[in-house]
Amino acid sequence: MPKQKKIEPLVGEELLKKVKELESESKEDKAKKCGYYTVTKNGIERVNMMKFLNALIDAEGIQLDSTPSANGRGGRSASYRISVQSNGNLLIGSAYTKQMNLKPGDEFLITLGKKHIRLRQVDPEGREEAEALEVTA
Repeated sequence: MPKQKKIEPLVGEELLKKVKELESESKEDKAKKCGYYTVTKNGIERVNMMKFLNALIDAEGIQLDSTPSANGRGGRSASYRISVQSNGNLLIGSAYTKQMNLKPGDEFLITLGKKHIRLRQVDPEGREEAEALEVTA
C-alpha cells in the first residue's frame, strides 16, 4: 500500500475564503475539504473538527485566551470596582497601580465631590504649586 502524502491544512485568509466557497456544505465536509482530516491505518478518514474550529477562530483574529500578566502569574483581573473595607479604608489594588506605572512614594491630591472621589497625581517637581492651589481653593 503506497504511503499517502501529508495534506497541509489551510490557514488564515485561504481558510476563510475556502469556507465561504463551501457555505452550503456541512461543517464536517468543510473541515475535510480544508485539509483538517487524517487517514487511519485502516484507510478510514477522520475529521479533526477541533483543529478546524481553532484555525477558524485564529483566522478571524478572535482572542479567546487572556493575555498573561507581566510576571507570568495568574490572579484576578482588574474589575475597576472597589468597596469600603470593614475598617473604613478604600484599597486600590496593585493591578491598577501597575497599569499606571505608579511607584512607592507617588503622591495624589484627593478631591471629594458629592458622589465621587477624585485622585490627581502630584508632579514631584510641581508639588509646591499643587499644594498652594489646594490651600487657596
